[in-house]
Amino acid sequence: MDKIKEVFAEMVVLKNPERTKFFADLSLPSYMRDWLVMKFSDENGKIDYNGVARYIKKYIPNREDYEQFKFQMVNGESIRFLARIRVGVDVRTGKTLFELPDFGGTKSGAGGEVANDVVNRWQDTLLRESENWGIIDLVWEQDFSKKPPLGYVKLIGYQPFCPYSVDLEFYREARNNFTTEEWLDLLISSVDYNPDGYDTEEQKMYFIRRLLPFVERRVNLIELAPRGTGKSYVYEKISKRGWVVSGGTVSRATLFYDNNLKTPGLVTRFDYVAFDEIQNMKFLEPAQIQAALTTYMQDGIVKGFDSEIPASSGIVVLGNIEAEKFNTQVNMVDAINPIFRKAETLDRIHGFIPGWKIPKFHQNLVANGWALNTEYFAEVLHSLRDELHYSTLVDSCLSVPPKAYKRDLDAISRLCTGFVKLLFPHAKTSADIPREEFVKYCLEPAKAMRQVIRNQLHVVAPKEYVNPDVPDIQYRD
Repeated sequence: MDKIKEVFAEMVVLKNPERTKFFADLSLPSYMRDWLVMKFSDENGKIDYNGVARYIKKYIPNREDYEQFKFQMVNGESIRFLARIRVGVDVRTGKTLFELPDFGGTKSGAGGEVANDVVNRWQDTLLRESENWGIIDLVWEQDFSKKPPLGYVKLIGYQPFCPYSVDLEFYREARNNFTTEEWLDLLISSVDYNPDGYDTEEQKMYFIRRLLPFVERRVNLIELAPRGTGKSYVYEKISKRGWVVSGGTVSRATLFYDNNLKTPGLVTRFDYVAFDEIQNMKFLEPAQIQAALTTYMQDGIVKGFDSEIPASSGIVVLGNIEAEKFNTQVNMVDAINPIFRKAETLDRIHGFIPGWKIPKFHQNLVANGWALNTEYFAEVLHSLRDELHYSTLVDSCLSVPPKAYKRDLDAISRLCTGFVKLLFPHAKTSADIPREEFVKYCLEPAKAMRQVIRNQLHVVAPKEYVNPDVPDIQYRD
């Protein structure tokens, strides 16, 4: 839409299938791709592909290049490139340490010590976020207090990759220029999909359910879908603030807290943790992980032997499902990992996404036209997580029957708040959202998402969950 370009000006980028393929071949995340597109495009959106290629070759190396970097560093050269970086303070030594996860981390020599002047200058960026992108300068030094001297990599320069400052008030005001239908299309195009590729508005609404953990703290979802619906793409490629666990064996220390190293796990560092291909995933000491999960999903607390850490990460469960299971009244969870089949864990999942109602990815679903820059959009969604007035707004709209089951109520309220943040970010009070739109786009989808969880609880534990229905929550007139 040209309106997107007019309203958001410098925050838009021209997306099309040709450049999507070009950047897909480079294995760059969407937020990095859009920044490069803006950097090397003219005002009409025409991109200088040769300029992009030169920049990537110079500043964005492959994992295989790091061995060459190590050779250059130990021979006296300094290295500069753009990379994803994690930084933490080692309380045992008092040193600030870094690692580069895309190059294998500390175990591969892609980590070391951060110079004090770098930490002092950029501590608000490096130490407050779970990880960052930035231009880094590395050298190799030796610790002569050790015998023999020990060599290590040192980060002596850093420039954050933070090309956008998020002005939420501007974003909220911009919403007033669009109808709800237009804004729904804007959301979809901002995460690399073409809204014109969907047959119905209902399909679009099923799709944006995937964005709820981006805007609302501790939203727990499960999506079961056939292969090819792109269920992991949104969580893996759109935001640097989420983490997707794909295959392998997962430990309690990785997820929550490492008692030996005294370091917090994934749920303390990211906005959401998504488990992809959950039917094939293995959990080390599953009983311990399930106990930790149920505690965390209920209270938002990560417990170690010596500490309790509040966290706000959502838990997202992604699994494949066969066509004969496209029925929310039968047991759909019997094929996923047993941890998430148990009623006490399943009850703490807020909502369900029926991925079979989202079209399989096809060429017409590739974003094509002016859209919000994905990096900017993802940062807006992250900022909305801290906005508390939306939950108050939602509470003022809901009429709750007496004796409503608290977990159902909490789930519907939280999901409803997420939909408001996505679709009506400009709203300050209930008067800013037409009654019929609140019911259609927020309340009914939230109730439907929780209803499936309630159906599954009734199937797997019928004696405990006798009533399969969610509370009859209505709009408060």
